[in-house]
Amino acid sequence: MTELAHTATEELAHFLAGLSGLSGLSGLSGLSGSSGSSGGIEPRLTAIATDCLLDTVGAMVFGATQPWSRAAIEVAKAAGGSGPSTIIGDGTRTTPAQAAFANGASAHAFELDDVHEEAISHPGAAVIPAAFAIAEDRGASGAELLAAIVVGYEAMGRAGIAVGPSAHMLGGFHPTSMSGVFGSAAAVGHLLGFDGEQLTMAFGLAVTLASGTMEFASSGGMAKRIHAGRAAEGGLTAALLVAGGMEGARDGLAGVYGFCRAFSPEPQIELLTDRLGERWMTDELTIKPYAACSDIHPMIQATQELRAEHDLRPERIDRIEAEGPTKAATQNSLDGTVSVMAAQYSAEFNIAAALLADPGDPATYRPERIADPALADLQAKVVSVEAAPEFDATYAWRMGGRVTITLVDGTVLSRTVHGQKGSMHQPLTAEELGRKFDHLVGGRARPELADVIRTIADRPVADLGRALAPPD
Repeated sequence: MTELAHTATEELAHFLAGLSGLSGLSGLSGLSGSSGSSGGIEPRLTAIATDCLLDTVGAMVFGATQPWSRAAIEVAKAAGGSGPSTIIGDGTRTTPAQAAFANGASAHAFELDDVHEEAISHPGAAVIPAAFAIAEDRGASGAELLAAIVVGYEAMGRAGIAVGPSAHMLGGFHPTSMSGVFGSAAAVGHLLGFDGEQLTMAFGLAVTLASGTMEFASSGGMAKRIHAGRAAEGGLTAALLVAGGMEGARDGLAGVYGFCRAFSPEPQIELLTDRLGERWMTDELTIKPYAACSDIHPMIQATQELRAEHDLRPERIDRIEAEGPTKAATQNSLDGTVSVMAAQYSAEFNIAAALLADPGDPATYRPERIADPALADLQAKVVSVEAAPEFDATYAWRMGGRVTITLVDGTVLSRTVHGQKGSMHQPLTAEELGRKFDHLVGGRARPELADVIRTIADRPVADLGRALAPPD
């Protein structure tokens, strides 16, 4: 292969292609002069990938029961026909691309999927469905799947932080569906044995398939529910096109009209390659404890803590004021009683739910529950959701929020959370992760599923496919 002039996209692609997983397989080493080091993926990163797989499979199993996911599943079955890749929650198999679409939609179906906060995106819902679909198709080992997850999270996270995520999102783009194509392309490329040149080409094609806007936060609808599915499908398709001989742009991430510059007025191109091999995106994840947009998790946690400490009841509350980053004040301040999507995205609704219900229980967001007049009345007491400079200063590396509750007797209670539960600043314990998984899959999956995932490094991926068959 003749190397052309280095671009940031090439540097990232060659670094990722040089990573080998537990299988000991490796692509070509990175370009000369690239940052960081290539070689094996550290065991601790594959351990994190195992947790991510457990959490994402739980989100998919639960998410597949939702009506919008069922619609996506039926479209995938009709478009893909039969194939080698499992549609989770359905018991059927289809082509890898359609399985990735269906399972990605299920993973992102109920605001339960993991988050890279700084990138403001959900890597598990885009990367894991694509990687699993191809791993099943190619008869891969579980170790190879875990390595592909690490590679995919790295690509998606770096694309997400380099685009200038706050400006990108406030400009109307949904980061998960935009940067997700690079994560799924990288994960699939790893499983296909891509070298750096091939992965560069895959990134160059993936940018063409990036899509998804934030309009759901303005005028509603269910489009957000399929965004991760489209990202999973798009990146997988880009990789398969390259495997078939198609070429993409050489600087699809950082070029003049590449992803970072085309979709943001404030790109940070240097973050594509900064400290490669030293800073890992998998070290920076949030595993969600609440079934709501993570930007408002600090407000939820603050409210729950005040409720527990002061035995707060609605009749004692006069008004509530909330503060957070500009993004939350701009895109998460809405009436949460109009739809399930709105309820999961609304700061006002989730503050009320933290006082009257449990945002960690998906049942809190059932249509009949969000219609409860008591929740609407308490939501109305949230009189403001304002942006605060202190939370903008750390957004989205360290998420923050404040809730101030004034009681009818004049007492003022306030709590600030900066680095919420579930984030890298306050991680969930293994026990908490296990409880979340058990709650999501209870009665919906085979009893051996959790054990198969936890031991997947020593198994073929086919074992996971069998464990995901509908329970007897």
